[in-house]
Amino acid sequence: MKQHEMTLILVKPDAVAEGLTGEVLHRLEKAGLKIINCRMLRLNGPLLKEHYAHLAQLPFFPEIEQFMSSGPVVAVALAGENAIAKVRDLLGPTDSTKAPKGTIRGDLGKDKMHNVLHASDSAETAQAELRRFSGSTDPKV
Repeated sequence: MKQHEMTLILVKPDAVAEGLTGEVLHRLEKAGLKIINCRMLRLNGPLLKEHYAHLAQLPFFPEIEQFMSSGPVVAVALAGENAIAKVRDLLGPTDSTKAPKGTIRGDLGKDKMHNVLHASDSAETAQAELRRFSGSTDPKV
């Protein structure tokens, strides 16, 4: 069943530094998703600990924190039919080395951490991330 929904992506610091933001947004818009809100920001320790709460106690979290705070990210709220699943399909698997060509990560990513984007994985996560990074869950913003 088709469902109009919102989701959030974060263009990661390496992708922003490499000038891939426009390419990523173009692919998402071309797939029928609408940009509702877009902002560039620097992620800090408290925000990263909140965002990655499910990983914050793991031994590799400091590496994630260092990477994600190494430069600006672009937070983008997207809306469209089945937006969450559509974005995740367009991205491909988390590990870019295993992502098929034609997916964003398969074409533009380097490895599991340098994989271009973070994307919400469920409706519940999307709602929390939209509030955290864009301040809104209203598709009419």
